[in-house]
Amino acid sequence: MQKFCFWMFVISVALCSFALAQQNKDKKAQEKNKPQTTATPQPTPQPTPMLPDEQRHLQEAGTVLKEILNMPDYIPQPLLNKAECILVFPSVKKFAIGIGGSSGHGALSCRTGEKFNGPWSPPSLYTLKSGSIVLQVGGASTDFVLLIMNPRGVDSVLRSKVKLGSDAVATAGPRGRAASASSDPSMHAEIFTYARSRGLFAGVSLEGATLRQDNDGNQKVYGRKVSTSEIVRQQAVTVTAAGDLMVSTLNKLSPSNLANPAPVR
Repeated sequence: MQKFCFWMFVISVALCSFALAQQNKDKKAQEKNKPQTTATPQPTPQPTPMLPDEQRHLQEAGTVLKEILNMPDYIPQPLLNKAECILVFPSVKKFAIGIGGSSGHGALSCRTGEKFNGPWSPPSLYTLKSGSIVLQVGGASTDFVLLIMNPRGVDSVLRSKVKLGSDAVATAGPRGRAASASSDPSMHAEIFTYARSRGLFAGVSLEGATLRQDNDGNQKVYGRKVSTSEIVRQQAVTVTAAGDLMVSTLNKLSPSNLANPAPVR
């Protein structure tokens, strides 16, 4: 009986060993025949390309203009509808301690047509500089919008350099729906100036500020040497992607010049 039990034990161990070996063999065969999957490489995130400064200035001018013109009771619609050109300077920086000043980049767009009664033109780049001897500390940022109201103001702005107050009459612009360009004598100014800083918006005086055409910037934007007059009056170029927001906003919110309406055909 003991021998029988012994041989039964030996046979059981042998059978278990054979079963385990066969299981391992089958498992290896399955792994060998299993199709190999290659992990798909994940694309490396690419940094967002930085726009050249000139294109960025145009985009920022369009953004600021759209925000301000969509604010109720600020720039009067009657004034906007009679403006020949608009200059926008986003984020003009105040600088220095002791001797203060401001510097910024912006863009000008004018209504096309001999009598300024056509759609708005492609924008031309401008710079603004204003210096004053004032005790001040800080780096405040201010957005400026200038409405050029008549051909004389346009002629002044189209010079290579113009100083507000001496070369062109500029005054703080009125606010609100009640402003009437026909009844108020102050409405005969060549340029109305507005400013927005830290959420506050008001008509301000920029007397003494100097405006310059940015010819180098325009050449980079439009790919060739072109003057501001050719851009905004002679339609020598087309609107670029960077300048589209500014032009489309003006064409949407003030498509017609009520001071010089287009002739009826």
